[in-house]
Amino acid sequence: MKKCIVATVMLVFIQLFSLKVGIAQDFAVRGFHLDLRIQVMKMPALKKFAKQLHEGGINTLIMEWEATYPFENHPLIPNQFAYTKNEVKEFVRYCEDLGIDVIPLQQSFGHVEYILRHYRYKDLREDQKDYSQINPLREEQAKALFTDLYKDMISTHQSDYVHIGGDETYLLGHSKESQAKVAAVGKGRLYGDYIKLLCDIVVGLGKKPVLWADIAMKYPDALEGLPKEAVFIDWNYGWDVDMFGKHSNLLNSGFEIWGAPSLRSHPDNYFLTQWEKHFNNIHDFIPQARQFGYKGIIMTSWSTSGLYGTTWESPKDIVELYPIRRVYPLSGFNMLIEAYFESLRSDKALDVKQFVMAYAQKKYGFGLGESSRFWEALRANPHEINQGAVSTKSISVTTMKDSAEWVLKEFEALKPKTNKQEYLHYVLMSQIRLRYLKYMEIELRLNSPNFRVSELGGMKRALNELKRENLDKKFKQLNREWMYDVELQQENELRNSKIMLLEARLARLGKL
Repeated sequence: MKKCIVATVMLVFIQLFSLKVGIAQDFAVRGFHLDLRIQVMKMPALKKFAKQLHEGGINTLIMEWEATYPFENHPLIPNQFAYTKNEVKEFVRYCEDLGIDVIPLQQSFGHVEYILRHYRYKDLREDQKDYSQINPLREEQAKALFTDLYKDMISTHQSDYVHIGGDETYLLGHSKESQAKVAAVGKGRLYGDYIKLLCDIVVGLGKKPVLWADIAMKYPDALEGLPKEAVFIDWNYGWDVDMFGKHSNLLNSGFEIWGAPSLRSHPDNYFLTQWEKHFNNIHDFIPQARQFGYKGIIMTSWSTSGLYGTTWESPKDIVELYPIRRVYPLSGFNMLIEAYFESLRSDKALDVKQFVMAYAQKKYGFGLGESSRFWEALRANPHEINQGAVSTKSISVTTMKDSAEWVLKEFEALKPKTNKQEYLHYVLMSQIRLRYLKYMEIELRLNSPNFRVSELGGMKRALNELKRENLDKKFKQLNREWMYDVELQQENELRNSKIMLLEARLARLGKL
């Protein structure tokens, strides 16, 4: 009897303490999505990251293995960075011991270039030039393939869930046979019938299917007939809830829903990180997900957009696929990861500026004034350049370059007392951005109708100066524990490619 009373008192105390310190226990699923499509992490780095997630209160990890998963019956799918079966099993066990449920993500409709690029699977393509999507009417072939892939992943994962993807099916209704079905029953049923096939496979294997919610919101009739076990993830990176379609259709569907903000997403790339946008996404969407009554929250982190450029051997044979957008490695985003943890610990919206200031003081030993300077530098100059035009029309590239110079000077002037290695990522990201904007000034001038050949000498000298700004070594040093050497080399080459190509074009007009 006394034990029961003591246990009850302790439970009440814990509940009161949780309320007092603002610990939010509302999301049953507190997750993180890890994108390994590019920037494949070394296994020690994976485990270290899993431990950080555990310490931050995360209990779910969605692994988008893509071509790093060692499919047994499909040896063409794994790439040169694929883990071994034992490595996957050991990593899953490690996470399970930490209390983290590892959910495998297997794209099964769109974003399957890495599978359909091989002619073994060519009959599954919705288009024979764009390999991004499965033809949803090749049901028997798709069922055979994904049953095999799901079974393989289930053999190495303990989770009750399998994430089947389902987002951004840009080619929906593209092929002639798909067009015929769309004419008969509409795009919603074309999408929904195929998704039902995938969900039924997962349920038949004793698991619950998870999928992204964007297409189902666009075509709400796609929700009809799906198994009740299906879970939808409403990903929202700072837009209106009705962006993809009528949000209430999803909210009132009866399916379990998880939300998903992001800490790396469009238009982020190597030359731009919109820090304040991602902080605001955490501030806005996590409280909103609570209000909607979502059962889970998953922080996404995209290393690439999932769109690819293609190098062809012939009109029908592919040599290689290259991601169109690459983002600075996740190693540089620890502050946003910690902001996500903080937002889960409290039932209040994250006070962004207060969090950043406190983080700078705690992590880097900055004073109040230094922390304020750090935040202002971090949020400055968040504009994208597209086809030579700045996203904010009133700002020129030269103005952005001047701002980037100021940002870099601020980051270099601030001297962290602790966690100096982590801080160097801000400096390097700023150096990469400034170098890019200097290059863009040259490129824009070459594109100008007022360009004169007499300017070429100065442009060549400017390009040569950019080459001397050797950031490759710094990038390797900061990320060598995170990624493989050959990856780091490739990242450097691709990041520098515009400068090198322009230099080669101008070189024919005289020696540099």
